[in-house]
Amino acid sequence: MTLLKAFRYIAILEGISFLLLGITMPLKYLYAMPSPNLYIGMAHGLLFLLYCGVGLSSAIQYQWKIGFSVMVFLASLVPFGTFYLEAKYLKSHKG
Repeated sequence: MTLLKAFRYIAILEGISFLLLGITMPLKYLYAMPSPNLYIGMAHGLLFLLYCGVGLSSAIQYQWKIGFSVMVFLASLVPFGTFYLEAKYLKSHKG
């Protein structure tokens, strides 16, 4: 498996965990159910760190331009951003 393919999978998983937080946060604060948010939040945090680390490694290995590298990072901060990035840019990127 190439680094880019691993990054694509991590981007999708990170995006899923981000969206799941949109479900678990209301459970925690509106219905006093903190357990789902604890596990999803921890998974999301680890996936975010992994996304940033593998994204940086990919940027170095594939010599991405600084603007693209910044866009890759910013995509992780926006809901559905990693899905868009993966579908529009990473899927067609040769690496």
